Amino acid sequence: MEANKQIFVERETFEKNGRTYFSYFIKGNIRGKDVKVAVVPPDRGGYTVLDIVFGDEMAAQLVAKPFEIKDEATGKVIAGNTYAVQTVDADGEVYECAVKPYRSSDKSMLQMLLR
Repeated sequence: MEANKQIFVERETFEKNGRTYFSYFIKGNIRGKDVKVAVVPPDRGGYTVLDIVFGDEMAAQLVAKPFEIKDEATGKVIAGNTYAVQTVDADGEVYECAVKPYRSSDKSMLQMLLR
């Protein structure tokens, strides 16, 4: 992700079985087409962490963290990004939760948005 390019994860409510939940997504535009990339925490408990990170806000900054792994057997280097949402409170305390694209199509669109 470019150093000066900020991308935000937004959330909105939806109802299911009489209960209210949040869905998390990134809005963007790819080649003139508006897209909505769904993101989720790595496990079910992550939704509580996301609630803490977002607090009363409806958007939080996406942070991309590059990684590289070298396959010792082949010598091939695999590179990519892991993602997290992050907010900073009034006291400067940073709150963060890992997220990942929901479907492989969301992963593809997120990669396009980050170019």
